[in-house]
Amino acid sequence: MDVWQKLTAHIRRKGLRNTLGKIGKHYFFAHQELLWMERDLVSPVPPHSLKPYPPLRVKKITADNASAFARYFGDRVGTMAELAREGHTGHMHVDDQGDAVAFIWGTPRDYFDRHYYGCLFPVKPGEFFEFGGELARAYWGTELSVDLQLELWKAMAAQGCNKVVDVCEFHNIPALKLHLRMGYTEQQRIMNIYTLFGRWRFYRETRYSGSRLDALRKPSRPPVTATAT
Repeated sequence: MDVWQKLTAHIRRKGLRNTLGKIGKHYFFAHQELLWMERDLVSPVPPHSLKPYPPLRVKKITADNASAFARYFGDRVGTMAELAREGHTGHMHVDDQGDAVAFIWGTPRDYFDRHYYGCLFPVKPGEFFEFGGELARAYWGTELSVDLQLELWKAMAAQGCNKVVDVCEFHNIPALKLHLRMGYTEQQRIMNIYTLFGRWRFYRETRYSGSRLDALRKPSRPPVTATAT
């Protein structure tokens, strides 16, 4: 009865069509498109209108300090410690209480993501793969989303990297807009992830021409011209 109540409640909120679509993706077939993006580490970030945030401290994530994630990212403590032990470079921004309110990771070698997508992301010499960036809800829409990346880029440049690459889900509009705001460009490659019956996954890379993000770009303002009177 509990399952039926949850199902009917979801139908009332989202509608029958959306509910059936969600059931189909979860139990039968799902397709995710991950767009490859890239950026150099020296070009300035385009102007933005993000909100300021209170002072925070930047700390390198280690297996010993992963407990700082307990308050805002309680389900990630073990994962953070594991990634640190594997030798990836992770930064967390902590508040006055010592709690991590944001984190991000980078690695200059091929990255096998067994925690989420379950596939291998290859990395070329001179590049690093950026992954796992997340902010606590109170910091959404702030400059922290920019500073979080800039601090990591600085650390990876010191390791000899000159380009950042990552992937972004095509349906994650806020994340895609963040990439455009940071000056990323499309590699015109897609990592396709197919899931059957919620269990088996298959992967295939495809390519495309042109841009798939033009609709998200803000139109440039026309120059202001004097009007004759």
